[in-house]
Amino acid sequence: MSEDQWRRLERHGTAVDLAAGRVLVAAGDRWYPLLAVDGGAVEVVRPANRWFPETLADAPQDRRFIGELGVLSGQRAFLTVRATGRGRVLRFETDAVRRLLAEDDELGDLLLHALWQRRTSLTAGPAALTLKIVGHEHSREALALRTYAARLDLVHTWVDADDAYCAAHDVAPADLPIVFVQGEPVPNATPGVLAERLGLAYSESEDLAVDLAVIGAGPGGLAAAIYGASEGLRTVLIDGVAPGGQAASTSRIENYLGFPYGVSGGSLIDGAQLQALKFGVRVFAPCEAVALDGAGPDLTVTLADGAAVRARSVVVATGAAYRRLPLDRWAEFEGAGIYYAATALEARQVAGSSVVVVGGANSAGQAALYLAGLSCDVHLVVRRPDLRATMSSYLVERLLEHPGIEVHTESEVHALHGDDDLSGVTLSSGREVACAGLFCFIGAEPPTAWLEQPAKDERGYLLTGNDVPLDHAAAMLAAIGREPLPFETSTPGVFAAGDTRSGSMKRVAAAVGEGSSAVASVHRALAWTPAPDADPVSA
Repeated sequence: MSEDQWRRLERHGTAVDLAAGRVLVAAGDRWYPLLAVDGGAVEVVRPANRWFPETLADAPQDRRFIGELGVLSGQRAFLTVRATGRGRVLRFETDAVRRLLAEDDELGDLLLHALWQRRTSLTAGPAALTLKIVGHEHSREALALRTYAARLDLVHTWVDADDAYCAAHDVAPADLPIVFVQGEPVPNATPGVLAERLGLAYSESEDLAVDLAVIGAGPGGLAAAIYGASEGLRTVLIDGVAPGGQAASTSRIENYLGFPYGVSGGSLIDGAQLQALKFGVRVFAPCEAVALDGAGPDLTVTLADGAAVRARSVVVATGAAYRRLPLDRWAEFEGAGIYYAATALEARQVAGSSVVVVGGANSAGQAALYLAGLSCDVHLVVRRPDLRATMSSYLVERLLEHPGIEVHTESEVHALHGDDDLSGVTLSSGREVACAGLFCFIGAEPPTAWLEQPAKDERGYLLTGNDVPLDHAAAMLAAIGREPLPFETSTPGVFAAGDTRSGSMKRVAAAVGEGSSAVASVHRALAWTPAPDADPVSA
């Protein structure tokens, strides 16, 4: 840093004197501080475990800072920082880091870039061995763990365990998938258990009372959380799987404003997650919401494990749940040949092989093109007679012209074949197609059954604003002196955005717009105070 940058940085930190051997951050610490070296010797090490000795990861010099994204997310530290001699460091608690990001654009940008790049660079260093996921390549349980780790950009190592590996490392096949956190085994691991170990899961001990709880971390939910937090609302973002929603499964979005060359859903979501952390959003995943009680400003979101989040307002952005084909053995092949996303993670399973993509919307067309670009022979199976009925014309032309894609219109998958893994399908025409994977993009349904209070349309999507039935709107008017605001449901203080809202466009850009617009209504609802003794209608 320059002299001027360093002096500005000093104003946000607390000086700490060093002595040899003093531990400044221990592996496993949560909400550990950012540190800046101001003279003296400091080292960053990966602690020893039963397989590896202690390993030096870095020895930062003066005017270098130590830390990565865990400083902002609350993820437990996976490296240890200690002094090797006398000196001084500056200590920055998380709140101080966020003030710096908000108050000093130059330093904030410098810091945020560095934290992000360090998270990326650590995947190639000794830190990657502090979290190891071990399982079978085609195991749905292992895929769930790998997807979770990829969505949250967790520094980790993946091991495809064969019998020889299990024997050499004293791992019982019945324990797979197994996760090693700092060398400690977690057999039969799930994303939820891993999140708890890493400090990324919500628990009753958090005892959070917030201004805004956002349920669902797809584009709509992320936008709502970012706009809410950036405008001063204490905000939490909760998702039952991991941030990203269906957008994270999209290999290429070509019609999103500002990206003329296209952008992957994963890249878009990564940037949004970083923005959320920058503005102080608390992100918890996987955390499934199972009940919503009360009305604004006294709402309670109950999670699957019984924990509760108290909020003055809620934005429901749960998107839509993937539809499945009603075929024998479908559940058996999920994660073992049947996928609902076409990202690099799934593509590694099928690269160079024959695959089947089912669906006629843009997501299916984008997946087909992406997989064909990886030397896959792609069979696109579409129920309608004309692709143009449900797909953008630019995609249709590219699909029809691509030599590696065969389009089957007026066709459906009638049967699945294979032993442990999917090996082929039978189409409604009677044709049998050998394939290493089936990618299903046949639409989705709103996951709103857990919501009892808000009014829904005949398909289960949440009604908002002017679409709220008159009797519900009248009840709200009588109770609190106003009708539903834009994006507000029939329950005061509860809003909906994105695919879960009735009448939404089911597009990424629309979801982002709805999420941010819903926050404008949240502010109006939180500020609402009816005039005393006023007629409800005039109020």
